Amino acid sequence: MVLPLAFPPTSLAAGIGQTFILAYQEETTVLETALGEAGLPCEVLRQVHQPGYDTYSRSFLCLLNHRTAWERATQSDKPTLIVEADFVPVQGIGHLPPAFDPQDDALGIAWLYTCAPQVYRVTPSGYAVGYSTAMVAYVVTPRSAQCLMDYANEIAQDPGPTAYSPWDSGLDYYLSDRGFTNYVPFRNYGEHGGISNPEHRSHVHRQRRLSGAHRADVLYGPLSFLPPYAQTKTGKSSIWVYLQGRCYGRIKGLGRLLLGKYLRIPVLRTAERSLPLAWFALRRQFTLRP
Repeated sequence: MVLPLAFPPTSLAAGIGQTFILAYQEETTVLETALGEAGLPCEVLRQVHQPGYDTYSRSFLCLLNHRTAWERATQSDKPTLIVEADFVPVQGIGHLPPAFDPQDDALGIAWLYTCAPQVYRVTPSGYAVGYSTAMVAYVVTPRSAQCLMDYANEIAQDPGPTAYSPWDSGLDYYLSDRGFTNYVPFRNYGEHGGISNPEHRSHVHRQRRLSGAHRADVLYGPLSFLPPYAQTKTGKSSIWVYLQGRCYGRIKGLGRLLLGKYLRIPVLRTAERSLPLAWFALRRQFTLRP
């Protein structure tokens, strides 16, 4: 595919070889249109129900869908963008700069949407290395996708397909332990538009109850369309409900920064480039422009 000249070589769209939307029965037409108009033509990968799936946990079924995309990503010669069906991109997402260093051969995963993120360091080129969970929107390479397939195979063995597994929380460690570099974005490239996962509400992970709903703390710009969570009980879209969701994400993000959860004090104290690291954390929350 030849990208339009309007997309500079430093844009996200120029660095992506293919884009997949992971879905089951969700309507994806609006998302497909938004990504296509942003220079990211996409293919929808819909999970087909198989015998035995009735006994599988929802978390494992989600993993299977991502594994399908990872397998396809290994066949590409460029990074692959993978988004879930409830992702809502910001306007002009393809024109934004990539969240990862395009020259990094050790790229593992680059989150375009973060949940419970942490930042560890900022490279001399200005990219942020860190941690996140939730697989709403992210980029992988052919090599890291192969590694993630191995990870999925291990999850299938332990704890197995019928058990609940917060596998997305351990993915960062699995990649970094194998020499990959994982990136977090300066700001989110979109919003998680879906409702909370009931499995998260009913399980405890690492001695704490998982948060039911998660929203982007700070966005690169206006969204392409109103998120599904903005609908009322009658099925009508509500700007008020949307603003409530955005306020929740914004307040939570500011709280994590002020409480030292986004940039932890021990990390800042031992960082080789502590000033750029601190400025990155503050700038993303308190400035209007990158």
